Amino acid sequence: MKKALFVLGLFAILAISCGKTGSTGCTPAPVASEKAAMVKFCTDNNITYTEHPSGLLYQIMNQGAGAPLNATSQVNAVYTGKLLNGVVFDAAATPVSFSLSGVIEGWTIGIPLVRRGGRIQLVIPSALAYSCVGNRNIPPNTPLYFDVTVN
Repeated sequence: MKKALFVLGLFAILAISCGKTGSTGCTPAPVASEKAAMVKFCTDNNITYTEHPSGLLYQIMNQGAGAPLNATSQVNAVYTGKLLNGVVFDAAATPVSFSLSGVIEGWTIGIPLVRRGGRIQLVIPSALAYSCVGNRNIPPNTPLYFDVTVN
């Protein structure tokens, strides 16, 4: 149930945290201001990252196989989500189903870098996650780490 609520939260927050100042009146942190902390997290956790033009850092652990995924693909995944201080804020040990069109932008960008059966580590700047709004136990302007296996 917690996992389903988290995924639904991803859908809801996406609508209000698209990386722009909106009705919330808050200003998202610039990606460049979070990069040093994101790189340090990668270094400290032996993540040999590639930087996406969006500012997302990722390491493909297993490319997977099959047809490429895209921003509107329906996927099943198991994942662990952490703050950069190592605190786990959510995890799904059994596959959760969702559309990539309804999750945080960092997932919409990052998950299609692998195929079904693939595993990817994502370090997502806050502007591509919950921005200046935050979500439950995720503070505003907080970069996030995810380890995701797409089933």
